[in-house]
Amino acid sequence: MTRWLRGGGGGLLIVAVGLMAACSSKPSVPAWEAANPIEPLPTPPLGINSTFSELKDPPTPARVRLGRWLYFDPRLSKDGTVSCATCHVPADGFSMRTAVATGIRGQQGTRKPPSFVNEAWTLYPFFFWDGRAASLEEQALGPIANPVEMGNTHAVMVQTLEQVKGYAPYFQEAFGTPGITKERVVHAIADFERTVMSGNSPYDRWRVNHDESAVSDAVKRGYALFFGKAECSQCHLGDNFTDSRFHNIGIGWDAATKTFKDEGRYAISHQDADRGAFKTPMLRDVALHPPYMHDGSEATLEDVVEHYNKGGQPNPWLDPKIRPLHLTDEEVHDLVAMMKALTGDTRTSTKVVTSFPQ
Repeated sequence: MTRWLRGGGGGLLIVAVGLMAACSSKPSVPAWEAANPIEPLPTPPLGINSTFSELKDPPTPARVRLGRWLYFDPRLSKDGTVSCATCHVPADGFSMRTAVATGIRGQQGTRKPPSFVNEAWTLYPFFFWDGRAASLEEQALGPIANPVEMGNTHAVMVQTLEQVKGYAPYFQEAFGTPGITKERVVHAIADFERTVMSGNSPYDRWRVNHDESAVSDAVKRGYALFFGKAECSQCHLGDNFTDSRFHNIGIGWDAATKTFKDEGRYAISHQDADRGAFKTPMLRDVALHPPYMHDGSEATLEDVVEHYNKGGQPNPWLDPKIRPLHLTDEEVHDLVAMMKALTGDTRTSTKVVTSFPQ
């Protein structure tokens, strides 16, 4: 805008008001976008020998950014109090430090939330402790509609997000159109989860980079036990230290009633051999989320090793791989030291989001 003003000598001065500001101004970025910018996909850390290009449908930066918002957004739950991050806490290795999860209205679940770090490259497509979901997308759908967890319906969840006008541009960016569906919601969440990785641990720096100073002698002795006398590597194998299979180690067996409180995989497969069997948990970042087992019944890693040391809890369906190990106290200590050395110091896509599209 131009204004004509009379100067002290009677002449006229031309004043361009706000012209430069108008020319240099740019559309402001919403606070939620500034706090969660779109970023390149992270590089898998040391110890993870896989790449996103190996996947049939690799994550995209736009879907990951959208999925990060949705993962932390409590509006996906019925009462707006619970998000995916409530039970899969970044600081706790994407699990949590309680025996079971707590959902809407303080309701208690019956199982420990499992971690999903490095699950982009799982050996077998089984998710949850009982393997009832065949993909990360299917896994993400479950808690939303579980009455004890997020307590919503998928239809109401979609309606809620449709009312948030700020989300439409990001669905457009991620999927090509602004439409919001339950399939798109969980695809974005799953893509975010695929970028949650842990590696570059002391163990990796020792075993991959051959840095002998990266770990203690106890860790090195524990490594020999893990792959030797203790036979942990029968089930805990690969980059993520899990075979993604199901095993009965006797947790939850009631000798008096001769039943399991939770029958695990059997409820899904209906195969008698699967009674009391649960998916082998990964060991990356395992020290970050005690207690342990599907029911959180083992308070410490030492307790876990002692359970295996005694040969598990005898029952008719005990996995034949489980037998007494005859480990000494020092050997138990060394195995725990080895597992603690799997705590990664590379955290990717773990930023906590607290500002959401409006």
